[in-house]
Amino acid sequence: MKISGFTFVKNAIKLYYPIVEAITSILPICDEFIVACGDSDDGTTDLVRAIGDDRIRIIETVWDPKYFVHGAINAQQTNVALNQCTGDWCFYVQADEVVHEQDLPGLREKMVRYLNDSEVEGLLFDYKHFYGDYDHYQIGRNWYRHEIRIVRNGIGTQSWKSAQSFRKDGKKLRVVRADADIYHYGWVRPPKQMKQKQIALDSLHHDKEWVDKHHADHTVEYDYGTLKNLAVFEGTHPQVMQHRIAQMNWRVVEKPGSKEKHKHNKLSVRALSFIENKVLRRRIGEYRNYLLIK
Repeated sequence: MKISGFTFVKNAIKLYYPIVEAITSILPICDEFIVACGDSDDGTTDLVRAIGDDRIRIIETVWDPKYFVHGAINAQQTNVALNQCTGDWCFYVQADEVVHEQDLPGLREKMVRYLNDSEVEGLLFDYKHFYGDYDHYQIGRNWYRHEIRIVRNGIGTQSWKSAQSFRKDGKKLRVVRADADIYHYGWVRPPKQMKQKQIALDSLHHDKEWVDKHHADHTVEYDYGTLKNLAVFEGTHPQVMQHRIAQMNWRVVEKPGSKEKHKHNKLSVRALSFIENKVLRRRIGEYRNYLLIK
């Protein structure tokens, strides 16, 4: 059995993406790792190259603005890397997603178990969306709980829409549970870099007029709002993240008079999330971009 890791990235240094941690978190079980490195202006490609592992193959790309609509560039770049994978299974991590080392043996065992079971087209991961710092994560109903991150190769699977998931010929993949977490650090950055990341992300989904309207001042810090409605993380972070966590040099403080109204802090969302998490133990009307078969 051969496992291919793959990802895409651009300007990871400038925007504080833990790309090295993302790659090295799953590299121990990969036979190859394909990285689509966009035309960065901050040395990101050299950073990836400096990992210094022969299994890593870099594809240098130029991001085409025609794909800067609804995040389509993310899927296009994901597919650049995916289409070069030669393994039986393709293991995807985005530049802000990390896998805990404790889950790697079980993930490999799952891929071995279902290698010859063509009914299984992917593995479905649980998500921990860290927010503001490394001690809090989202449990609100407006944050997705599961996504596909391992897909079977050679069946026509492609990245879907803004690269949140995958489909085959436009149809949902048949998946089994990975019984592992994706540690998502996409909302953990110094406030100034969080603002720049938000602008960069919005620029891939909206036109310049929309971006300028919603980000009139590009120099302000991102307002995380209060963290008191989030879950407190009591577990351990992946080992590859320890150095970055130790370098954390900001603290999220609720700003007096802040007008920031994040959806997860709205009373209606908090109330319904509480009912779903504590009473029903399920999400009402949850969007599922997969078919769970086992």
